[in-house]
Amino acid sequence: MKIREAHIEDAEKIAIVHVDSWKTTYKDIISESHLSNLSVENRMKSWLWTFENLNVHEKIFVAEDRAGKIVGFSSGGRSRNDEFKHDGELYAIYLLKDYQRLGLGKMLFNSVVESLKDNGYSSMMLWVLKDNPSLEFYKAQGGQIIGQKGITIGGNNLVELAIGWDRK
Repeated sequence: MKIREAHIEDAEKIAIVHVDSWKTTYKDIISESHLSNLSVENRMKSWLWTFENLNVHEKIFVAEDRAGKIVGFSSGGRSRNDEFKHDGELYAIYLLKDYQRLGLGKMLFNSVVESLKDNGYSSMMLWVLKDNPSLEFYKAQGGQIIGQKGITIGGNNLVELAIGWDRK
């Protein structure tokens, strides 16, 4: 298993992981009709746009299994949230279900943390759905709840929590 910086050629494989992990992670949280309408094609277009429009210090990492298959990804950069003091943000982190609880999530998380540190950021935050089982993972990494907001996804009214780390 290894973590590496992602390239635009990885967009389709990242999109596959993104869609598959949404369908398993959010199965009982977001409506089935919304999840069943997610498409790799649309997600790939979004990832291609992201790669072509990366801002300074934004990085995308992928986790590969021993055969070189992309099984997870993470991304982060400058915080997009003015309401918090944290200057860095973990934008996304997803792993295929079969590859969870093997240490890859922590490796993907730390890749973003180290990238932020290397670029002079001193703290980090992220948004996570309150009902997301990964919330416990973020708490185990030392994250503290620093805020919350309502969000609507697929007709579901949900609560999203802001998790923060000082001096990561």
